[in-house]
Amino acid sequence: MKQVWEKIVEGILTCSGFITSITIVLIVIFLFTEAFGLFGNKVTEEGYVLAVNGKNPVRELSAVQIKDVFDEEITNWSEVGGPDIGIKVFRLEDITSYFSEEELGAEYDKAGECIGKVVADHPGIIAFVPAKFIEKDFPGRLLKDEHISFSEVFAGKEWFPTATPAPQFGFVPLVMGTLWVSFFAILFALPFGLSVAVYMSEVASSRTRGFLKPVIELLNGIPSVVYGFFGLIVIVPLIQKVFDLPVGETGLAGSIVLAIMALPTIITVSEDAMRNCPRAMREASLALGATHWQTIYKVVIPFSISGITSGVVLGIGRAIGETMAVLMVTGNAAVIPTTILEPLRTIPATIAAELGEAPAGGAHYEALFLLGVVLFLITMIINFSVEYISSKTGAGFGRKS
Repeated sequence: MKQVWEKIVEGILTCSGFITSITIVLIVIFLFTEAFGLFGNKVTEEGYVLAVNGKNPVRELSAVQIKDVFDEEITNWSEVGGPDIGIKVFRLEDITSYFSEEELGAEYDKAGECIGKVVADHPGIIAFVPAKFIEKDFPGRLLKDEHISFSEVFAGKEWFPTATPAPQFGFVPLVMGTLWVSFFAILFALPFGLSVAVYMSEVASSRTRGFLKPVIELLNGIPSVVYGFFGLIVIVPLIQKVFDLPVGETGLAGSIVLAIMALPTIITVSEDAMRNCPRAMREASLALGATHWQTIYKVVIPFSISGITSGVVLGIGRAIGETMAVLMVTGNAAVIPTTILEPLRTIPATIAAELGEAPAGGAHYEALFLLGVVLFLITMIINFSVEYISSKTGAGFGRKS
């Protein structure tokens, strides 16, 4: 009977592991499938076209050039390889400035003909109009509409997914913001976390350790939105006052909040790793004449480096993947940061803020999934890198001992 139950339990555990593995694989496949659909979309907004005068030699424009043209940052066709003619931007709503309601028809029946006349009469025009209004005998010419390219996404320097006529899906500001905040968060958290871990493991009395350990572990259970409120009420005004900034919502505020959130993980895992160092190794070090502190940094820390590294990785993972707290204190400016004292935006904050507004299956929706893929890859690279460093360090310590 006992063997039967063991077989049943073994089967349940095997099935659970198999189902969990399959679920994770399916999630990853779904993530990648949705994400890479972005590159099947056209640069121009779906259902619209860009038309120019038939004598204009310009054949195509990049997404950035289209945005600059319609933002009037590019005002002459010579700037994009065309003739020395001023650019005249035309949108469908501008048609009432050229034609009366009678000329357009009761339900815009003659809008296509009217748009053709406007394009034909203005050599420097660029018209952004619905494709359904382009007739067979259209006197102008449609600009070539390419698919969104990898370079526009992964090397793009502007994130503006709601821009018309050409949304901007540049990932550089969001990736830089994520790495910027995470790097400084670990820079702040690592020395404090290791210091507290060393104190609790090697210096503090049993009574002090028994009090501090549950308190620190309790910090892991605090919701991230509470940390966000703390950062918004305390840290943001303090940074604004100390650095005399117009606003306190900056990358520094996000880094400090993330550092506070990562500390419990780093402290707990590192302290457990240090306490697992064999007592015999400590006693052997002391017997050879080493001081207490020499034993800590020459024996205990090298022996525990694998566990300490794991704590750091978990801390980095929380910093990179954190959403709500960062969303509340970093200012959410999708710009490439040049200093830590500027507002910025991270990948998780962007996904959380915009996914609810993005139409399912659209380019914006797929771009957010692609951001999830980038975040997944960043985390995976960090984990593999730290595992490699940890194994090398552990091997090195083994040879030294």
